[in-house]
Amino acid sequence: MLKIYHAPRTRGFRAIWLCEELDIPYEINPVDFSPAHRARPEWRKLSPVGKLPVMTDGKLIMYESGAMVQYILDKYGDNRLQPVRGTAEHAMYLQWSWFAEATFARPLGEIVNHKRMFAENASQEIIDEMKDRARQCALAVDSAVDGQAWILGDEFSAADIMLGYTLRLYGLLMGEPLPDNAESYWARLSARDAFKSGQDADMNTGK
Repeated sequence: MLKIYHAPRTRGFRAIWLCEELDIPYEINPVDFSPAHRARPEWRKLSPVGKLPVMTDGKLIMYESGAMVQYILDKYGDNRLQPVRGTAEHAMYLQWSWFAEATFARPLGEIVNHKRMFAENASQEIIDEMKDRARQCALAVDSAVDGQAWILGDEFSAADIMLGYTLRLYGLLMGEPLPDNAESYWARLSARDAFKSGQDADMNTGK
């Protein structure tokens, strides 16, 4: 069984949500998110830089959420939630999946890191710059979903899961609504039964 080492609101939610969409079994292993715990040698054996999530499948150990999503799809997805490889549609699926983490989530993560590192001395100029970068990403999503239900068109895919987590993070950190099309897209994502089940599992982790 897939085991997802997870703390609430962290990127392991992507793998959890995908498992719910695919209706495949998984187990959540709660992790203490404190820096002290994540610096422990035992944890670093699973995650060399001390981050979350970690996922295991037998002897396999993974610690990148986007790679986990692709692995789950390829091994357990039975050709669901991603276009046919080698097609233009699959290229767009890959682009939006990587955009969600490498481009869109990056400035949001920098807001968290900067506030954590510098606390009361955090630079508002740096935070404002990161927020502006995140807004530009939100506008890119807003334009892409104009007139369509999901990021690739009429079909929901795992790229929507990748983006959905980042939009969730946007809501938690930005203190402002998304642009109109992106806000409607987020409403559709968060209304999915698998999202709701995954969110329940996420927020009850460790209780």
